[in-house]
Amino acid sequence: MNCNYACKTVDHGLSRRAFLGGVGGLGLGALANPLAAKGLAIQQKRVLVVFLAGGVSQLETWDPKPGVVTGGPFRAIPTSVPGIHISELLPYTASWMHKLALVRGINTKENDHGKGAYIMQTGRRQEPANEYPHFGSVCSKLLTEDKNPLPGYLNITPNGSGAQSSKDAAYLGPKFGSVSISDGKAPANLEKPAGINSEAEMQRHLLRQNANERFYSRRKSAMTEAYTQTYDQARMLMEKRGLFDITSESGKLADRYGKHDFGRHCLLSRRLLEGGATFVKVSHTNYDTHHENFDFHIEQLGEFDRTFATLLEDLDIRGLLDSTLVVVMSEFGRTPTINRNFGRDHWGTAWSVAMGGCGIQKGAVVGKTNATGTAVVDREVNGGHLFHTYLKALGFDSKKNFYVDQRPLPMADPKASPIEEILL
Repeated sequence: MNCNYACKTVDHGLSRRAFLGGVGGLGLGALANPLAAKGLAIQQKRVLVVFLAGGVSQLETWDPKPGVVTGGPFRAIPTSVPGIHISELLPYTASWMHKLALVRGINTKENDHGKGAYIMQTGRRQEPANEYPHFGSVCSKLLTEDKNPLPGYLNITPNGSGAQSSKDAAYLGPKFGSVSISDGKAPANLEKPAGINSEAEMQRHLLRQNANERFYSRRKSAMTEAYTQTYDQARMLMEKRGLFDITSESGKLADRYGKHDFGRHCLLSRRLLEGGATFVKVSHTNYDTHHENFDFHIEQLGEFDRTFATLLEDLDIRGLLDSTLVVVMSEFGRTPTINRNFGRDHWGTAWSVAMGGCGIQKGAVVGKTNATGTAVVDREVNGGHLFHTYLKALGFDSKKNFYVDQRPLPMADPKASPIEEILL
């Protein structure tokens, strides 16, 4: 099936992968008990963001409205929490609702892909004169220790080139920018040259370090600092390159995650978190369903559902879920109105996200939309409220400031506040 997109923005310039086969019939059983993660404190707080790019439909996921003109063809099914129903397209996730919470009253008032993604990742609207740090960069600064074995903010991208992006960090500086892991593969050139042993490699590193220190003592600048930090992040990945070898996992576990890209990327995300990463973002694409919304949600959520449930189970069995904040978000939802192409369009007015793990009330639902899903009727929140909530779930006072050149800069939007009902 080919998906025809009405939007002509640069956000749709990415190649669209065809759906990679159906999911098998293997149920969610208990995973084999793994060895304890080496070098990782169980209570080390970390974050996993699953970004459903393009704008997943809340009506086909977290806030179904069966039986009404806007509801679409799918049923609502019970979950592991009595009284909470989600779409029948998420049967495996439904069995993990007792570990999750839903926010069903989001109104960002934004229907543009880029601006919506910015709001959801920074908690602010874009301003011409100001850039705000992404959630991953904020977590990298607040949670990552100086001797952390991996860069603080790792972004597993479906395609494109692996690179470091200081823009995500805004005023926090390049040290806290994202490092992209293209298609879940180890960045190029991580292997030592064949003729260089570990001792020689260390000597080369110390020589370079000494030369740089002499240079910086006379000519240190933001540009040279950014270069050094980018090099240091690459060196961290070199020392942990074994984490990218997902073939070392059992075949049974890999099958549960799925052999498609999203399955591989989620398995890698767990390995990175277990290996010491502070913040990992993994994306699943193809949700911008202006045409054939229902067929494409069957396909895409068929990949997402079983993989996401397996990821939750894997984290839980390894003792990592309660110390990992897990958030499933998009840049916006989709219109209740079904267009003439059997699609749903962009909709930032009344939609949902799911979250769980560290600091989150299990089985909670906050917010409510009306019977047709066209408006929030209880506990409306925006991206700023969500950003405050994430920070407080991780144990931080979201009303505090960062200080840059002695200038106070609020961590989160001062006009918003945490969603207390969803927090422990």
